This record gives sequence, structure tokens and C-alpha cells, in this order.
Amino acid sequence: MQVEVSRDVFRLAQVFTISRGSRTEAKVLTVRVSDGMHQGWGECVPYARYDETLESVEAEIAALPAEFTRDSLMDLLPAGAARNAVDCALWDLEAKRAGKRSWELAGLPVPGPEITAYTLSLDTPEKMQAQAAENAHRPLLKIKLGTPDDMPRLEAVRAGAPNAKIIVDANEGWSAEVYADLAPHLVRLGVALVEQPLPAGEDEALIGMDRPVPVCADESCHDRTSLPKLKGKYDVVNIKLDKTGGLTEALALREAALAEGYKVMVGCMVGSSLAMAPATLLAQGAMVTDLDGPLLLAEDRDNPLIFDDAGVHPPVAALWG
Repeated sequence: MQVEVSRDVFRLAQVFTISRGSRTEAKVLTVRVSDGMHQGWGECVPYARYDETLESVEAEIAALPAEFTRDSLMDLLPAGAARNAVDCALWDLEAKRAGKRSWELAGLPVPGPEITAYTLSLDTPEKMQAQAAENAHRPLLKIKLGTPDDMPRLEAVRAGAPNAKIIVDANEGWSAEVYADLAPHLVRLGVALVEQPLPAGEDEALIGMDRPVPVCADESCHDRTSLPKLKGKYDVVNIKLDKTGGLTEALALREAALAEGYKVMVGCMVGSSLAMAPATLLAQGAMVTDLDGPLLLAEDRDNPLIFDDAGVHPPVAALWG
């Protein structure tokens, strides 16, 4: 098994800001796995929040033995970006070997398009209202918040897009007191979901707290081992390939979460269509799909995902799977 890792940079269409900082480009790792006859590829986005860097993830991949399988990979690498890129590359390789699509190999129905959220960057209320107005035609908007002064931003976005469905991502930026104060206003403004309102290490405060709007675990949910700690705190889990460590674990997490009564959101880091492609399989029937990474880019892969009024479409075979 030959494994090659390269770094790619995609310019963003505009500055993207969350409560942790801003960026103007997406830096990703592209992994190619070859058996000598066929080659599969995958993409990951190392994330500083999880103590990942381009260098550390490259080192994890470089330490893999000469021979491994998708099954053995689960023990060779922990959940995270490194395993994600390799796992997704192996899915692509297996599909090419078999001459089938990835969903056939996974025993899933033929996927279709899913409406995806479009993310509005954290900014001043005036600029966020302008962003909302510019994208008011989109059926689902996601607002990046996470400061003590978010109420004016929320009001501004609703004013800019009065008919759009809105979800909110606090990125661990609120305290229990701030969230409790905002919760009634989330209802008043028609917010359909709030992601990770409290820091992952402080989310015990959610137990017993009123949740008038469904609360989604993002930073608190990585893979199946996260589920026992979510009880009584969350209603929804956000499944991201870079957290689960690939499609293999993500499919298992989705099944386990649904069995325990959670709704599912399928999210992403800011990456290219290659990073989103496997996640379109997970997104089928999800409560919320948030695979807008390519929409935030000024440039993308060849044979990119199609986004239209029906949503984000599954990948063509020339892209992945």
C-alpha cells in the first residue's frame, strides 16, 4: 500500500470569522492511497481546537505500517483528521477496485440532494444583516455567534432574512448564564437549532436546563465513545468526518446516535468538495445538513460537488467514491 500526503490551500471567497478567530484560506491535507493499480483519495482539515496541525497530522499518517485495511486503521490511528483522510481514501480505492459506488459498498440507498445550511461569518450586526440579506434566498442559514453581545447580531440576521430557517453555532462561546438569557429570544426569532452553546468541558450545566430550542453537541461529540457523556445535555449530535476519523466511524456513530434517540446533524470543516463528498452519504435524512464548505471557497477541486435549489448533490465518481 502506497500512501502519499500533500498540502493544498484553497482561497476563501471572503474572510471567515468564528469566535476563535478569522481566516482567509483553507489549508488541507490530501491523502492518496494506491495499491499499484488503483488510487483513492481523501481530504482532511487539521483543527487547532483539537490540537492538530498540518505537521502533526502528516506525522500520524507517515507512521502507518506498510500494509493496513479500513478495519485495522481503526486501531492504528485515533479519531481525528489523519484517520479521516486515510479512511475516506480507502473507501474511494475500494469503490474503484469494485467498479461500484461507495454507497453500494456501504449497503446504503442511492443518495440524493440534501438542503444544506449556508454559514454567515461572525461580524458586526450591520455587516451580518447585510450578509443575511444577500443570502435571504437560501432556505437555511447558519449564524456564527459565541460572544456575550450576540443579541443584536441575531436580531439583525432575522431582519435581513425574515423567511429563512436559522440555526445558531456558538462554538463554545457562551456561559450557562448567557445561554439561559438568550434561549427565550432564540424561540422568539424562530431559531431551529443551537450548536454547542457551552464549552465542552463545562456542558454539565445543560443538565436540567430548559432547552426550548434543540441543542446540538459539536465539540462535545467526536465518535461513539462520546455518546454516554451526552445524555441529558443534548438533543442532536453533529457528525463531522474530521472528528469521527472517517466515514467508517461516522456511519457507525450515526446508527448508534439514532438508536439512542438523538437527531443527527452532518457538519464539516472549511474544506473542498473532496472533503464534503463522503459526508453526503451521512447527510441522507439528517435533521440538518451543513456541508457548505465549497460555497465559502473562491476555488475548488475539479469535478466539484453540485449545489443548486435542491441542495448539495452526491459526488460524481470522478471526484470521489
